[in-house]
Amino acid sequence: MSGEIVSSGIGSPVRRIGRREFDFERQVAIMAIVNRTPNSFHDQGRTFALDSAVKAARKAVDEGADWVDIGGFAFRAAQAPISPEEEIDRVAPVIAEIRAATDAVISVDTHRAEVARAALEAGADVINDTNGLREPGIAEVAAASGACVVVTHSIGGPGRRVFRPGYTDVVAEVAGFLRERVAYALEAGIAPDKIIIDPGHDLNKNTYHSLELTRRLEEITSIGYPTLVALSNKDFIGETLDRPQGERTEGTIAANVFSILKGARILRVHDVAATVASVRMTEAMLGWRGPLSPSHNLA
Repeated sequence: MSGEIVSSGIGSPVRRIGRREFDFERQVAIMAIVNRTPNSFHDQGRTFALDSAVKAARKAVDEGADWVDIGGFAFRAAQAPISPEEEIDRVAPVIAEIRAATDAVISVDTHRAEVARAALEAGADVINDTNGLREPGIAEVAAASGACVVVTHSIGGPGRRVFRPGYTDVVAEVAGFLRERVAYALEAGIAPDKIIIDPGHDLNKNTYHSLELTRRLEEITSIGYPTLVALSNKDFIGETLDRPQGERTEGTIAANVFSILKGARILRVHDVAATVASVRMTEAMLGWRGPLSPSHNLA
């Protein structure tokens, strides 16, 4: 790294997402993960019950999250399929309860058009699609509603097995995929200022792939849209540090701060309080904000 922060790559850094406004030239948004799934890789079903999910979402906002991401179907291949109706039953009630309690941004983590539509009707602002808008109809739902979309790179998408994924140049191939899917989104009628991109760390990628994506993240952020990174407690951090699932907080914070310096502007995380502290400190050191509690001691 040269020591200079990489630009977020967007023409206008100020974005209105849901009911909140973000200046991505001087601000990082923190997205809290709340999964209504029995098999998510980190929480292992701790927020599967409706009341647990709502409580976790409220706690995340109280701890400083700008955004809450609600998912009803895990990405992993080793799971039984569920119907769109079951996925809707998992996410829509949580979204409705959170929407009634906060102006924070709410996204639905889904790749299905009918689930996205129901989530938006319940109060979601963003469709977070780990399938890159490849499922029929989902781009049209986003365009018709005016919702923001997160366009994420993966090879197989949620619930589909990809055996030993290989890349000649993982960063170039991910960047090429994102450019192609953004072009598709624009053609479908999604406005440019409604598009966010995500390189999809660990989604059909091994540890070396995810490390390389992080190392060269400016090649993704320079595409020209706000970049989200979902690094929190992932296997590439655990394997790099030889840490089990519950001991990856420090590695996650380091990876997130590094990604901010490379141009990432949205962090999808499990540990909200620790992330808020590390991000606010990073913003202050970069000169983007002053101290939250200025000292009066001038000695």
